[in-house]
Amino acid sequence: MAAICVFCGSSSTLEQRWLDLATETGRALGERGHTLVSGGGRVGMMGTVADGARTAGAHTLGIIPQCLVDWEVADNASDELIVTDDMAARKNLMIDRSDAFLTLPGGLGTLDELFEVWTTSALEVHRKPIVVLDPDGFYDGLVEWLNGLVATKFIRPAVMETVRVVRSVPEALDMLEAVLAA
Repeated sequence: MAAICVFCGSSSTLEQRWLDLATETGRALGERGHTLVSGGGRVGMMGTVADGARTAGAHTLGIIPQCLVDWEVADNASDELIVTDDMAARKNLMIDRSDAFLTLPGGLGTLDELFEVWTTSALEVHRKPIVVLDPDGFYDGLVEWLNGLVATKFIRPAVMETVRVVRSVPEALDMLEAVLAA
């Protein structure tokens, strides 16, 4: 099966619904036999998705920069935990070690990771599938704004088509698996 990198919020003050979504995502990854690649944190949705994945038998790979280890937020329960020198090295390694990317709701770090894999895909550095899981319109405003960039020719339509937006965990994993199988 695939190594699927999940980007998501790591705040410890999130509403329970976001943590439930992360748990559901992690469990579904494990039930389908996938490996979870994450940012290596144990807090917020990031920690919850890893716990859910492990509960369902998934192998978990966490990739975390030393500065976050120093803040004592590392997911030491990961099957494999790689510590990088900085955030840039973390993102590069996450891209290298993953077969596909799944973005859940999150903040600046999540958006940074999404745009990193999207930009490197647009530049054909990789051809790995990217799915955004948007169960209740969390990303609608962003998608609308990005579509406006297509209209003004700052983004090519083909680049927008490389990221698929779906509404449920099963739909997200079905989409990733279908693209990986093609």
